[in-house]
Amino acid sequence: MVSAISLFSGSLASLVATKLVMAERGVNDVKLLHFRSPFFRDYEQSHDLAGAHFKDKNFRSQSIKKDLNGVAQLTADGTYSLSTGCFNCRQLMLRKAVRYMKKMGADFIVTGEIVGERRLHEKEVLSLTEEAEAMGLVLRPLSAKLLPETIAEHEGWVKRAHLKAFRASDGEKLRRLAKEMGIDTEGFPATKRCKLTWPHFGERLEDLLRENELTLNSLELLEFPLYYKQPPDVKIVIARDDEEKRRLQNVFLPEDLRLYMPVPKGSMALVRANWREKTPLEIESTIELAARVAVTHSRQPVTGRVPAHYRFENGQETLRIHVAPFQSEKELEKFSLRLV
Repeated sequence: MVSAISLFSGSLASLVATKLVMAERGVNDVKLLHFRSPFFRDYEQSHDLAGAHFKDKNFRSQSIKKDLNGVAQLTADGTYSLSTGCFNCRQLMLRKAVRYMKKMGADFIVTGEIVGERRLHEKEVLSLTEEAEAMGLVLRPLSAKLLPETIAEHEGWVKRAHLKAFRASDGEKLRRLAKEMGIDTEGFPATKRCKLTWPHFGERLEDLLRENELTLNSLELLEFPLYYKQPPDVKIVIARDDEEKRRLQNVFLPEDLRLYMPVPKGSMALVRANWREKTPLEIESTIELAARVAVTHSRQPVTGRVPAHYRFENGQETLRIHVAPFQSEKELEKFSLRLV
């Protein structure tokens, strides 16, 4: 009996690729393997999509959070590259998929990868497979005709004539094929599945990597829309509505400063810095700066000087400071404060 492991992200491509292989008479069983990561979101949606389209299939989920540093790395020139991050992530998942394939006694691996996506062209795709020690084992049904024949094709388990030659620019062809299969063409786009694809996230991640401060906790902070940095070490994260405040509430560390406005629509701030390396005057200045930023982003209109409360999480005393909001971005620039 021939069986396959399909790397299932919930994307339109992974749905279509899985269905293409399931339709092959030479394949008796397809198991779905989904990876969870600090960079991935909405595991439940991927699980629900798998249940809706492959009700009788085995769905397995594995976490790759322990391999965080292998995915997020700076390039040789000291910057973060999304294409490099995607390559590292896919390589990691392929390596784990190979181990899982051997454990389950499966014969090959299926992915929804399309040549050209995230700058992974034919050469990079083959390099990815080789470095994961998976040569011949990975079938990419959507781009298979652009790549060398795999074991699944050579053995006749999958007919090469049934496979595709899609490139990244063939999005419309993919959607048409999905529609023919009865799949919702809106799918589960990368911008919803992976934080690394967010426009601002890479710059923030690069900043963390340069500081060597990459932790699960610090990654949570990067999701907030209002994330300020004052070099070299001060981070001010603002929560405005109730949902953001609930999320921020769970991220405070013992040495963080909590700052908030004592009014219903007032904002909350988490301030993180190397407090032990600062003088009392520098600490006072940082608190005042954070208070002004928080007041500036209050959902309640603010004029003049208003109160803000603050305390360190590992302390007992709550103090008050009166500050006025910033009137323009230029004022913020005077303090070398930037929204990243």
